[in-house]
Amino acid sequence: MIKVLIIEDEELATERLEKLLMEIAPDTTVIGKPGPIKESVKWLAQNSADLIFLDIQLSDGLSFSIFEQLSIHTPVIFTTAYDQYAIKAFQLNSIAYLLKPIRKNELSESLQKIPFTEIGI
Repeated sequence: MIKVLIIEDEELATERLEKLLMEIAPDTTVIGKPGPIKESVKWLAQNSADLIFLDIQLSDGLSFSIFEQLSIHTPVIFTTAYDQYAIKAFQLNSIAYLLKPIRKNELSESLQKIPFTEIGI
């Protein structure tokens, strides 16, 4: 079982991502869905996940500020509608940068980059 955290402030985007994850990797469990940066920092300070899906533009700022507040070593797949943050994203723990709307094949390819042998894709 892979424990996934989804940091996204748009409910429809969260639901779509969860649906795609269940189709591609049914052994995945979403263990948290904090929205804004403040909630996400609090969640990450007290919990851990195997993989983080992270929207870049959240309601209270750019999610990059989470990395300024915490030391995060978990693999991250960035999800965003904007391509101008790609370089910054790859300077962090990013293993993929997915533009919205997320396509099933791109999500599947991203999951294959994760250093987990348990993912059955």
